[in-house]
Amino acid sequence: MTISSEALQSLLRRALTRTDTPRVVVSGNHAIPWTALGDVDAAFDSFRLTCLNAPKGIPDREGVIYESAFVGAGMRRHPRLAYFPARLSQVPLLLGRHLVPDVVVVHTSLPVDGKVSLGCEVNVLPAAIEACRAAGGLVVAQMNAKMPYTFGDGEYDLDDFDGCIEVDEDIAASGPTAKPQGARAESAAIIGSLVADRIDDGATLQLGIGEIPDATLREVKTRRNLGIWSEMISDGILDLHRAGALDPDRMLTCSFMFGQADLFEWAHRNEGLRVLRTETVNAVTRIAANPGMTSINTALEVDLFDQANASRIDARIHSGFGGQTDFTVGAIHAPGGQAIMALRSWHPKADVSTIVPLIDEPVTSFQHSCVVTENGVAELFGHDDDVQAAHLIEQAAHPSVREELWEEARSLGLA
Repeated sequence: MTISSEALQSLLRRALTRTDTPRVVVSGNHAIPWTALGDVDAAFDSFRLTCLNAPKGIPDREGVIYESAFVGAGMRRHPRLAYFPARLSQVPLLLGRHLVPDVVVVHTSLPVDGKVSLGCEVNVLPAAIEACRAAGGLVVAQMNAKMPYTFGDGEYDLDDFDGCIEVDEDIAASGPTAKPQGARAESAAIIGSLVADRIDDGATLQLGIGEIPDATLREVKTRRNLGIWSEMISDGILDLHRAGALDPDRMLTCSFMFGQADLFEWAHRNEGLRVLRTETVNAVTRIAANPGMTSINTALEVDLFDQANASRIDARIHSGFGGQTDFTVGAIHAPGGQAIMALRSWHPKADVSTIVPLIDEPVTSFQHSCVVTENGVAELFGHDDDVQAAHLIEQAAHPSVREELWEEARSLGLA
């Protein structure tokens, strides 16, 4: 049933019979239901806003408490943020046991044959809907003409919702990735080439977004029969499709999408694409079942014990675990699989080495196949800790810090 914003606000207030501060879970990443979220903000004096990777622009006032297991720019370093440490594969458990929603607001496509789709953001939302339903909460949909209808776990009957509003608003797409210049462009190209050299025809890929993944995708356009099993896909996957690099006989699988209008148009009713729930995409056993599974991730820093921190800066949460741990473990167990950590050896903003003696932040992932920087490839898995440290120093670290790293390695008993 399509209703007005006023009727939606009245419906939402039913949640106040359960609690004075309802927990509202909304579609995250690039699928924020902006209009419906505005109605939530108008309906409640106070509420808990639970969202993954929330962008800037979400309601920010006294009475709005932020909750997230992966912190985006809209919540980062906020005084009212409650961060819940969890791998992405664990977030459905959080929603079912500890962060049970009173209200779930999802961003969907327009109906097709009586069904709508969660489109570019399935992720943890099915778990949120199920937990909310089991607890007697409300589930509402913002239906949008610009949201693609994708097949998979995000397809719902209209009767599954307590109310729907219809909008025609732009999806919060990422802007075109700014092309790096000068030394940044050179280092990204070198790292992308070194990573691509490890990817054979027929491999299965998981990549993030950014300069290094983009550089890697440019280098693998000539490969053939590549598979995709990735929590996220972006515009670079469309480039692989156009180049004929993807295996036409394998289903392209993801859990959410970042990208421009072209990507969403390609995804709309695409029979070769399945957008599935986190419990499937991030399950280690499902990841490990893919041939040549190649997980390509990055980090803020890597230490001489091959531990990576991708979550915190100066002990304060920057983002979160995400799916890095899930895919690192799954890829290393796959037939012919590898877990690659790719990053520059020198952090351009902090002006420090990214290869450090010992991480003093919580560790996001460890035991990678290799670490790749613009200086080379440090082979790690299968070597003892002394050799791992030596490879990181001599083959990945910036030349200006190698002598210091050798001294630290000896003090750590690694040389």
